[in-house]
Amino acid sequence: MTPQRILEAARTLFAARGYRATSMQSIADQVGITKAALYYHFDSKEEILRRLTVPLLDELEEVLAAAESGQDAEGVRWRAIEGYVDVHLRHRETLTMLVRDMTLLVQAPVADRFRTAIALANELVAGPGGGLEERVRACQVVAGLADPVLLFRDEPAERLRALILDGARALLDAPPAPRVAGRARGRNGGRPALLSDEQIVQARQLHAGGLGVEEVAARFEVSRATMYRHLKN
Repeated sequence: MTPQRILEAARTLFAARGYRATSMQSIADQVGITKAALYYHFDSKEEILRRLTVPLLDELEEVLAAAESGQDAEGVRWRAIEGYVDVHLRHRETLTMLVRDMTLLVQAPVADRFRTAIALANELVAGPGGGLEERVRACQVVAGLADPVLLFRDEPAERLRALILDGARALLDAPPAPRVAGRARGRNGGRPALLSDEQIVQARQLHAGGLGVEEVAARFEVSRATMYRHLKN
């Protein structure tokens, strides 16, 4: 199908050369058609760019909206993270194209839709009622989901997906750094160890007695994500 062939050729050329450095003639040459035939299908290079970018934005908004509709905060968080990664992996060439010409990322409506999607992803990862610590951690996680997709774009998608998600889990499950002098630290002097079996029992009892997850996490000085994990297991 000629329009699809044109879009695939344009995506490859935009990613390799840059959007502004790629002419309509070079796209036509890549497809093996005349420039007139190219204009029959697409009015302009801007229209080709829009057709390449819209599916990425549409899918990103859809997966985040689907995640947001969930009831369980931890489930919402991970549906948002996994959906975010999956969309970026499916559109690696389009992302490469956009990053190669960074000016494309500040143009409306592309920039507006990206900013809105990223803001929603940050909110879903932070969770309801998240404080500054949770919001900062969420921003770190979301920012780290897309970069590996671009930096390691030649790696198999499934392998890269697993590594990105492992990194997100490590960041979210890590207990907060010590803030009070003299606080107990891990065996090697690093972050505090995770909850002991006795502490897990105590935490579950407190939660069953009506104490919120955030309050229980604060009592044991661990992250809310860590407390969710212990309460669920």
